[in-house]
Amino acid sequence: MLTLYFHATPNSMKAALLIQELELPVEIKPIDIFKGEQHSEAFRLINPNAKVPAIVDSDVTVFDSHAILLYLAEKHGRFLPTGAKERAAALSWLEFIASGLSPFSGQAVHFLHFAPGDLEYAKNRYLKEVERHYRVLDERFATNEFLAGSEYSIADMALWGWASIAGFIFGEKGLQDYPNVQRFMDTIAQRPAAARALAMKENLTFKSEVDEETLQALFPQNKAA
Repeated sequence: MLTLYFHATPNSMKAALLIQELELPVEIKPIDIFKGEQHSEAFRLINPNAKVPAIVDSDVTVFDSHAILLYLAEKHGRFLPTGAKERAAALSWLEFIASGLSPFSGQAVHFLHFAPGDLEYAKNRYLKEVERHYRVLDERFATNEFLAGSEYSIADMALWGWASIAGFIFGEKGLQDYPNVQRFMDTIAQRPAAARALAMKENLTFKSEVDEETLQALFPQNKAA
């Protein structure tokens, strides 16, 4: 039995989508990051970095969402192209999201919604980088159905995790400035696995209040400051 350590975050949802696409039996262990459960001694034995998601697959432990995507795709021989050209494209776009869209989106969310004060420079810096990444993605989808080309892959699942919360960064307009990305998201929304992945978080209850406990749990490095 595969065990998924999970909170309803974009990174956790990437792993959830692949697990549902593979139709793997899974035990969900909720980790409420708003309560600081990711810092517990027990969870840090699973992920020393105190982040979700993480998985335990028999005697194998994997943490970091993209490591999980690669591990499961390679183990089950699905959603990672075997042809050299599309495999290279899938890996390139997977890393584009890992090193670009994911961290810049995370920082944009932080400075737009959580950081104290109105730090205009920081908000502009990260929002503009998120916009630039979505323009790159929009250009890719103008000529390709999926990031790897014609084949649906873990790169697309990685994008889906963050693009699903684009409205939290862009507000009511969501992805309307990136119609090709929106078309891609509409395509993924039609997949039964996407509905099952979303149901995984809907069946769990996590703390939603952003109070002092939450801020210390999410940003413990700021406590001294």
